[in-house]
Amino acid sequence: MPAITVENPLSLPRVAAPADASTARPVLAVATAPTGFEGEGFPVRRAFAGINHRYLDPFIMMDQMGEVEYAAGEPKGTPWHPHRGFETVTYLIDGTFVHQDSEGGGGVIHGGDTQWMTAGSGLLHIEAPPEEMVMSGGLFHGLQLWVNLPARQKMTNPRYQDIHGGEVKLLTSPDGGALLRVIAGELDGHQGPGITHTPITMVHATVSPGAEISLPWRSDWNALAYVLAGRGTVGTDRRPLHLGQTAVFGDGDSLTLRADETQDAHTPSLEVVLLGGRPIREPMAHYGPFVMNTREELQQAFDDFQKGRLGRIPAVHGMTEGGGS
Repeated sequence: MPAITVENPLSLPRVAAPADASTARPVLAVATAPTGFEGEGFPVRRAFAGINHRYLDPFIMMDQMGEVEYAAGEPKGTPWHPHRGFETVTYLIDGTFVHQDSEGGGGVIHGGDTQWMTAGSGLLHIEAPPEEMVMSGGLFHGLQLWVNLPARQKMTNPRYQDIHGGEVKLLTSPDGGALLRVIAGELDGHQGPGITHTPITMVHATVSPGAEISLPWRSDWNALAYVLAGRGTVGTDRRPLHLGQTAVFGDGDSLTLRADETQDAHTPSLEVVLLGGRPIREPMAHYGPFVMNTREELQQAFDDFQKGRLGRIPAVHGMTEGGGS
């Protein structure tokens, strides 16, 4: 980790330090992600478990997938499943994932790539490691983030963006102590490649041991920091934060993180995902793979799925739906 890096961060554009008059965001809470399994059995950390939705909005959930070193025959994915009413963001750090949907869309993402899927009005899809990875095993590590859609866009047509690692906007802190990858949104006027229905910023930061970063952050958006690897502190009062923990920031227009002087051999730096977005502030009805505004819309989504209106699983290797042994 990470897949996309540079030899000399000082060669990159630098994010300006927040103005002296800026207000540092306090840390309201630190939550530790419980572990579990998703899909066919790959390990995940539920990054937002236990955090009040008012601090997450417009984000719904986020899973850290792995980090896991699979033996031959072990790599796993998800079965076919539906989505409606939101966007999924799959950011792969190590490994390869193949996506396919009921409309014939999809593709392959590798380490450093991001696939942005707007489920909108609904579809069926499947995510799985490629056959060669199943045969050989290998390292797998990534994130999947769910971003809510406002009521007026919940039934928009499905859409995909494949963001290759080389397209991500790379920046550094004033002293070169951190590498900042802007995947979506903007940071200090620098725009990432992701195009979003719901305005958000998503940044993967690698902070060198002992380095501190203070970043400008929109005061009308929320702010979250999730640790992918390593340990450090958040906030001006240096609250401890380590692998699998999420920091929830309060009001202000800048945020501060610091990497501990000493990291372990496997994790040489502090790896953090920073998220911010404009809250939607609408009622939310969420169950399983559907995120709507009312219970009636949620029931309609289930009815549409059961009646095949979200698409049908395509035939595979000449088999018809429901065929095979």
